[in-house]
Amino acid sequence: MVPFALAGIAAFAVAGVVLLLLDAPDSWLWTCLAGLLCGIPGLLTMLRHDANRRRRRALTHPEFKVAETA
Repeated sequence: MVPFALAGIAAFAVAGVVLLLLDAPDSWLWTCLAGLLCGIPGLLTMLRHDANRRRRRALTHPEFKVAETA
C-alpha cells in the first residue's frame, strides 16, 4: 500500500504545482495542499505498521529473515 500512498501524495503535489502555474482558483490549491498534508500521516502510519508486522513475523517465524533497508 505504500506505493499507492506515495503516488497519491505525488499526484496532489504535481496537481498543485500545475494549478499554481495556471493561476487556478485558490480553493483548488487549498484542496491540493490538504490532500498532500493528509497523505503524509497516512504514509507514516503505513510505514510503522509494515515495520511492526515484519518484527512480529520475525519473532513468530524464525526462518523469516528481516532485511534491513536504509
